[in-house]
Amino acid sequence: MQRHVVICAGESSGDALGAGLVRELAAIEPGLHYSGMGGAQMRAAGVETLIDVEELAVVGLVDVLVNYPRLRRLFRRMCAHLEKNRPDLLVLVDYVEFNLRLAAHARRLGIPVLFYVSPQLWAWRSGRIRRIQQCVDAMAVLFPFETDIYERAGIPVRYVGNPLVDRVHAPTLRLGERLNIADGERVIGLLPGSRSGELKRHWPLLVETARRMHGEEPSLRFVVALAPGVDAPRLETLARHEDLPLAFVSGEDGTHALMADADLLLIASGTATLEAGLLQAPMLVFYRMGSLSHAVFSRLVRLENIALVNIVAGERLVPEYLQRAASPERLATDALALLRHPERLGAMRESLSRVRERLGEGGADRRIAEMARELLNQGRLVEH
Repeated sequence: MQRHVVICAGESSGDALGAGLVRELAAIEPGLHYSGMGGAQMRAAGVETLIDVEELAVVGLVDVLVNYPRLRRLFRRMCAHLEKNRPDLLVLVDYVEFNLRLAAHARRLGIPVLFYVSPQLWAWRSGRIRRIQQCVDAMAVLFPFETDIYERAGIPVRYVGNPLVDRVHAPTLRLGERLNIADGERVIGLLPGSRSGELKRHWPLLVETARRMHGEEPSLRFVVALAPGVDAPRLETLARHEDLPLAFVSGEDGTHALMADADLLLIASGTATLEAGLLQAPMLVFYRMGSLSHAVFSRLVRLENIALVNIVAGERLVPEYLQRAASPERLATDALALLRHPERLGAMRESLSRVRERLGEGGADRRIAEMARELLNQGRLVEH
């Protein structure tokens, strides 16, 4: 009987991680069947997806509450899938609250659980460690400092590294060739995020910021990186932008070309900041959430920095703008000040070289695949 792995990702970044895991696991352990929830990248890797990541894309407390009935239906669908198929392994990729509940259901069914990407216990809600103890068989973490947390709690854990180290490189086809940008033209990259709530809050902010910058520096070019599932017409419904010189790129290569070649990025906090840091892209990082979500967040979180690129570096290499500080006036003013002092941009690029050093060597996809194989074949992690 063919062995079965269920893998569940709830966001586009998790979709990429899941796809890398499946490709490597298929190479070292052929003949497995894969199903679960994910996106285009996991489907291309051979996963039969019952639920698409776009159905799961919510952010913040209000979004979760509004979408709770739908999320509950999707959760029940995945529970029913586990009950019917009884897979040999359940791999959960980030998307913490949904996936930890799914892990608890899998534990009741006797299904081994591998959790990939640690919840940020070092930032907030450290009580999650008890839930993980109860329902997760092994934890794979992206950052070396995370292993101590799980070792102290007696949870099998392994540092696998960050797959972005292997994936993020400046593409051969550079931005100027893609968009016919002349040498010397200054380019501002706009990255509003991928989730619906992020786009609603961030795209109007970026449009107004770009208008202010363009009013003072009409020669500036603005290029938007479109996340999977997002297109220009969708952004137009959120904020009209026909008066701006906008161009668009999409896909991993297009986004990485923008990060590598733009003079400056205005980028929503998230995994993309780490990708930009690996390409040493000068950036201003911003984030806005609903007022209720922020009230809860500010009470629970104990972080000096919100941007992954700064968290990994252990210091604030790039400026951050949260909530009211993320205003068109302030972003435009600070962005123009940087553009008018190229030596500051150069210093920021240089400081970002530390990010790749901190993330270490590549090979994360293979290491997480080896963890999955050990759980499939031995039922536990093998001591190294």
